Amino acid sequence: MAVKKVLQDGSVFDAKVLDLSMDSILAKFKSGVKMQAQLSLGAGFPSKCSVPHSLGNGFKNLVAVSAMSGYEFKEAKSFLAKASSAPSAGPAAAAKGADAPVEEEKKEEVETVDMGGLFGGGDDEYY
Repeated sequence: MAVKKVLQDGSVFDAKVLDLSMDSILAKFKSGVKMQAQLSLGAGFPSKCSVPHSLGNGFKNLVAVSAMSGYEFKEAKSFLAKASSAPSAGPAAAAKGADAPVEEEKKEEVETVDMGGLFGGGDDEYY
């Protein structure tokens, strides 16, 4: 028996739609898993697809706290060592170059403005 046409929900397709390679099936599956992980992460709802990303993001947060506070643990040391030995990627790194001196960013001072009780009460009573 040779299939020439496929009828689905009132639509007729050629039999070529049934010829799917393993690569195309895997690509569609990976795309679906990626979409599910993105939706789960965006909604803040854990799923099997988003758990590895959540754990990775949590580890990055721990490394950041470790780097800023001085508290050290073995995994953070090895992660920071790998990160510092890796070449920096990005347009800013490529534009400055490795030999360019590091310039400190100037911080703007925040000016506080007294609204003269415009919105009722003193400005400090809600803080």
